[in-house]
Amino acid sequence: MPGSVALHVDVLPSKSGPPQGTIFLVAGGPGQGSARSFDLRDPSYASFFGSLFPGWTLVAFDDRGTGDSGLLDCPALDYAEQTNPAADQSPSLIGGCADALGPARDFYATGDDVDDIDAVRQALGVDRIAIYGVSYGTKLALAYAAAYPDRVERLLLDSVVPLDRPDPFATDELEAMPGTLAAYCPGSSCSAATPDFPGDVVALANALAAAPLVGSVALAKGRTNVRLGAADFLQLVLSADLQPGLAAELPAAVRAARRGQPRPLLRLDEIALQGSIGVPSDLSLALYLATTCHDVPFPWQPQTPLGERASSLQATLAAAPGGLLGPFGPWASAIGPASTCLGWPSPAGGTVLAPHPFPDVPVLALSGGLDFRTPTSWAASVVAQFPQGHLLVVPGVGHSALTMDPSGCSQRVVLHWMYGATPPASCPRAKPLVTTVPAYPTHSPARLDAGATRSLAGLTLHDAEAIWLLAAGSGSGGLTAPGLDGGSVDAYRTSFVLERYAIAPGLTLSGVVRVSRAGAPVGFSGKVTVGGSAAAHERLTLRDGALVGSGG
Repeated sequence: MPGSVALHVDVLPSKSGPPQGTIFLVAGGPGQGSARSFDLRDPSYASFFGSLFPGWTLVAFDDRGTGDSGLLDCPALDYAEQTNPAADQSPSLIGGCADALGPARDFYATGDDVDDIDAVRQALGVDRIAIYGVSYGTKLALAYAAAYPDRVERLLLDSVVPLDRPDPFATDELEAMPGTLAAYCPGSSCSAATPDFPGDVVALANALAAAPLVGSVALAKGRTNVRLGAADFLQLVLSADLQPGLAAELPAAVRAARRGQPRPLLRLDEIALQGSIGVPSDLSLALYLATTCHDVPFPWQPQTPLGERASSLQATLAAAPGGLLGPFGPWASAIGPASTCLGWPSPAGGTVLAPHPFPDVPVLALSGGLDFRTPTSWAASVVAQFPQGHLLVVPGVGHSALTMDPSGCSQRVVLHWMYGATPPASCPRAKPLVTTVPAYPTHSPARLDAGATRSLAGLTLHDAEAIWLLAAGSGSGGLTAPGLDGGSVDAYRTSFVLERYAIAPGLTLSGVVRVSRAGAPVGFSGKVTVGGSAAAHERLTLRDGALVGSGG
């Protein structure tokens, strides 16, 4: 039954330049509260967004059901996501969440969020607003522009989701994935890890559909059993567009799995899982379900009983043309929202958002060249609907291009566009924060000479740097990750500690490494001690990416 929700709103007046207007900052998900995500109360966030939008009053509010605006929470679903992600799509678990939310779950659709934006606008006494949306926030911004065209001044859309997306089977994302994978490895950048990264991913994913990888991974708390199926593997690949450390590790780990060495990939999956564990106030899975399962056009009618949906889904897939899921088998549709919402009670899906036309206002869409989840084709299709629309492609950057771009190019383009300049079509390719990790050793001799010791120590350190970036990028400073062959790395925000860290038998690294230069690539400095039964023991100094030292 209808009720009321108090919305938490943060307003930050401009501190520089003549007044330009009011811009709403809208986060993604669905499930992220914008006030929490943009955190305008934090001086560093306030400074960053204030410098992007000088003269603009910044507004960010937690959407209904997120953050401090009547947070929706299903503890059993959160627990499953943190301990066994494969289980969080079970119809019984998702249906249980819906039952716990009760009839109020039907009031968290995108259309409801659109009306909330206008309610906040009215409460602030503002006639027209600009909107900066990210990911799902772009869909919400577009829906608002369609419903309230006279209230929109301009739109900045980062990682664009059109009004009619996502597709229930994630067809666009799957079809675009091989091309995006190829973009991860321009030139010969992945040649030391694999000769064919896109081919490796496709072949391994389809193989895992028949025989998942199973093994154990050592963690600080002990060993844990890991099972990696095909859909879980694709979700891991998708995560690389927000995790540069994962992107650096993935080519070598995938190649090793294809060669019968599953441990690197299983370790990577477990570290990524541990680093992604959050709290409902940061991302509400319950709100994600309430919105997604209400909005998406599924292969069943909104009132179709639960017991009849699976057959509708299978019939649609069986009748689909070849290539609908790119190079993957029918199993790949499991990463789309149709499988997720099978257990959501009726009504489910079929929501029609406000029709066009959109207002004729300035629009700038940003698309990362390494973005798996919102392909550039989506941004191009949206820009084409606005006479004043422009598309900026940011190569070398994944999802959420504006905040993930280490080169600063996209930030400069946005700043100039806000002042009326015509944006370019693309930025120069951003350098990676950490370069691709080479192939893991397949064997280690009984004794390493000084040169081989230095070479393996460098490879081990390169791997540790990427693992640090994966852990530090998750925001989980203090995460402890295992080496492939023993030991650990304690990852902090600007440093990491190696404790007999090993990726191959016979050589370990111990020591402290610090970030000496921010940006791309990240610079590291420190001292490490080489140990192990096969190594020529040394104490090495890391300076500007080079290990130097003498025998110990």
